[in-house]
Amino acid sequence: MPRVLLIEDDPSVREGVELGLRRRGHEVAAVATGEEGLAALPELRPDLVLLDLMLPGVNGVEVCRRIREAGQLPIIMLTARGDDFDVVIGLEAGADDYIVKPARTEVIEARIRAVLRRIEGPGAGRPAVERHGELTLDRTGLTVAKAGRPLALAPSELRLLLHLSGAPEQVFSRQQLLEHVWEHSYHADARLVDACVRRLRNKIEDVPGSPRYIQTLRGFGYRFGPL
Repeated sequence: MPRVLLIEDDPSVREGVELGLRRRGHEVAAVATGEEGLAALPELRPDLVLLDLMLPGVNGVEVCRRIREAGQLPIIMLTARGDDFDVVIGLEAGADDYIVKPARTEVIEARIRAVLRRIEGPGAGRPAVERHGELTLDRTGLTVAKAGRPLALAPSELRLLLHLSGAPEQVFSRQQLLEHVWEHSYHADARLVDACVRRLRNKIEDVPGSPRYIQTLRGFGYRFGPL
């Protein structure tokens, strides 16, 4: 089972989530502050971080940024409100997904499994290594390079890129991407898609505001190419 690091300052939420996940077989380390969470990462080496947005001291957004700068560790943001502003800030900082508290253990576990699940989808049967302009995509090794330089993509960014590039020029609506990439069905979560597209463009495009790879078709959705 995945090893989870839970960073949550509310004792009742922290204890409830930790107990629920442990009962389902997960190994969980729970801490109350961002500083403790960051300090625990090197020794614990978790498979995923559940990160409260509103933390004292070093807040969740800053913790998320620091984790994302250091690598590709999956992050699910916990927020006490479904407020668009809070959620978008967390997603822009690099979170792969978010959960509004309080949430049932089965919901949390489902999101964890979805984030950690191996990439599958429309790229099946395609060459293991593909080249699109300056981008090299290795579908077997799950790596991406630009002009020979490896790119550190968050799991959601990698899944989105492989999904779109698996069907070049096909337009996917936000709802379709939610269902295939994030395994969500709630339409309001379209902000997950938009935030991930912005982050991905910042990493793979020469000019993010004039994208070559991830293109927007207003009123329809997103597509990969044509290059």
